Amino acid sequence: MDPFELTDGVVLLRTPGPEDVDRIAEICQDPDVQEWTTVPSPYRREDAEGFVGGYVHDGWAKGTACTWAVRDAADGTLVGMVGLVMEGAGSAEIGYWLAPDRRGQGLMSRSVDLVVGAAFGRLGLVRLSWRAFVGNRPSRRVAERAGFRVEGELRGGGVQRGVRRDEWVGTLLRDDPRPAGARAA
Repeated sequence: MDPFELTDGVVLLRTPGPEDVDRIAEICQDPDVQEWTTVPSPYRREDAEGFVGGYVHDGWAKGTACTWAVRDAADGTLVGMVGLVMEGAGSAEIGYWLAPDRRGQGLMSRSVDLVVGAAFGRLGLVRLSWRAFVGNRPSRRVAERAGFRVEGELRGGGVQRGVRRDEWVGTLLRDDPRPAGARAA
């Protein structure tokens, strides 16, 4: 699958490249990114290099994952990451994180709306899933704003660095009603 960009004029989603490694490594030092995601901890520059040069590149090349750097459309600054991991049979799981200084500005909600629109449009998917460790209320708010239905809590459903954690799960189907203002791509 060839990488593609998405934008609404406020955020620009573009595949991260080698020039983004230092910024990714910097953001992944944030205690909240480490608390709520499965990134390595401690997070090293080599981890960011492997993420960009391996996971991101291979995901697009093999059609197993689509990963975008969330950028400020005005100046191109990388402020976060959003991606889809293909689950098969027309389904993918969405995941995301955002730099601490850019939270609370609606940037991730805009980004998720763009990715959901592309998932159900350009990519032809019929279902998206979302998971977050219990307590990650900002992630849950973003998912709910995008129209995901939080369907429950799985005890010990997630694994973070070898430890089982409870997680919330939700889904969004292509034909589900989308909130007013949701963006299509």
